[in-house]
Amino acid sequence: MLDSVKISRRQSEIRKELATLAGKEKPTEDEQRSMQDLDREYVTNEMRYSAALIAEDTERREAGEELETRSDKDWSEMMGRFEMRQVALLLDEGRKLDGATDEIVSELRSQGGYRGVPVPWEALEMRAGETTSDGTPNPMRTAPIIDRLFADSAATRMGGRMINVGVGEVEYPVTTSAVSAGWVGGEGQDAPGPFAYTTLDRPMKPDNTLGITMKITRKALKQSGAGLEQAVRRDMNGAISEALDKAVFQGSGAAGEPTGLLAGAAGWGITETSIGAAASYAAFRAAAVRFMTANAASGPGAVNLLLRPELFDGMDDDLIAGTAISEWDRLVAKLGKVNMSSNALPVPVGDPAESVAVMTTTVGGVPPFFVASWGAVDLIRDPYSDAASGGLRLTALTTVDLTVSRSVQTEILTGLQ
Repeated sequence: MLDSVKISRRQSEIRKELATLAGKEKPTEDEQRSMQDLDREYVTNEMRYSAALIAEDTERREAGEELETRSDKDWSEMMGRFEMRQVALLLDEGRKLDGATDEIVSELRSQGGYRGVPVPWEALEMRAGETTSDGTPNPMRTAPIIDRLFADSAATRMGGRMINVGVGEVEYPVTTSAVSAGWVGGEGQDAPGPFAYTTLDRPMKPDNTLGITMKITRKALKQSGAGLEQAVRRDMNGAISEALDKAVFQGSGAAGEPTGLLAGAAGWGITETSIGAAASYAAFRAAAVRFMTANAASGPGAVNLLLRPELFDGMDDDLIAGTAISEWDRLVAKLGKVNMSSNALPVPVGDPAESVAVMTTTVGGVPPFFVASWGAVDLIRDPYSDAASGGLRLTALTTVDLTVSRSVQTEILTGLQ
């Protein structure tokens, strides 16, 4: 118990005793001495109470600072102990969760409704050092599972930021005011203005749900042991990342998909420039100059570029006359980050084949676009479809949406041959 609380309680007892003694018309000598002793103790306790409050306030501040700096680390450590294997066994056999996994699932359930088992996004991170256990005698040692190939995240490489929303909607207000400075025309004249300060809202809504269905056979459950933990985690993480990455750029805004940068360019006010010629360093340089003149980039090194591998093939083969330097060499030497993806951008079409490219920049720490996810991944078991074979069928559902921050931070180039 805190010293201040102990002193406060004793002061209350002293007041009660003094009230009882003060009500007597003719107190005895013992009662008079008792009143004097209680009065002195009360005055002393008042000074002790003030000192205790000062000391405890300092302790609270120090403890609060420690908790503020420790909370993120403790959360990360707890997430590191989350086991997908326990979730699979719960859905397959009904085995109870325990340890950090049980605590995390209980906390997520208290914050939102889930039909299945909520799985935090951090649990889908790939962890090093987890391999198939070889402690059980077995004439054949099962090696770690070889993963299938997934596309690397182009959204992250292009400066996008992933945020997590608990419940409800979220919006980002962007300044669109025409506030400007002006010189006062002369003595006694007013300053120019006033000018209205206005903002434009960029909302994100939980209207788009991404689903992944995974069938784990009985052989996989029995053969892989603890190695299944890491394999399922990586496979689910890769599938979600690949689908999200494609939706960020190519999402149609229909059939459950969020509106991607290419389809939503007109609505967001993103500049679209038609090249209609072979991809060249000059075309991308001109776009970088447009970023700089719009105060969106301080130089070509602050601009990110995303294009198809086919454009790399053509530009690297296009040598400048009399040199061994290609258009591609000039491009990568001047722009900040040149990225390639066959997943994020659509396949070139037409004759000659034409492709698109996306250029972005980050201004003042503000990313060009945001990708929001709501809550955790909802992992649901289908107990009927594979009951006859003893398999386990899982469905992972997650709700996501996309919005841009400032349209001037993104430009789309079309017609690149």
